[in-house]
Amino acid sequence: MLQAEVLRTLASPRRLEILHRLEQGPCEVRRLAEDLGASQPNISQHLAVLRAAGLVDAERDGREVRYSLTDADVMVACSIMRGVLQRRLTRLGRLSHLDQTRTELVEIQ
Repeated sequence: MLQAEVLRTLASPRRLEILHRLEQGPCEVRRLAEDLGASQPNISQHLAVLRAAGLVDAERDGREVRYSLTDADVMVACSIMRGVLQRRLTRLGRLSHLDQTRTELVEIQ
């Protein structure tokens, strides 16, 4: 159940962008919004979801709140999944190329 909850949290492209940005180091909402080209309220909403899932921590620094990854291994998991997807796309590309070649051969005959 916990794994399914975390994976649902990671199913958002914007939240993945936030995690990749936080991989570079802690950051405030304002800066995250600037870096990602999004509004502060939107980034704040996504950060709340990431916090609830236990993927990011928040630390108050005066008026600013700095967010950071709770566990850097979440990025290892993201990297593994990216590799799986890249290999899948490569296989699909090869299959598509084979289908195209077969179609061209049939047309020639």
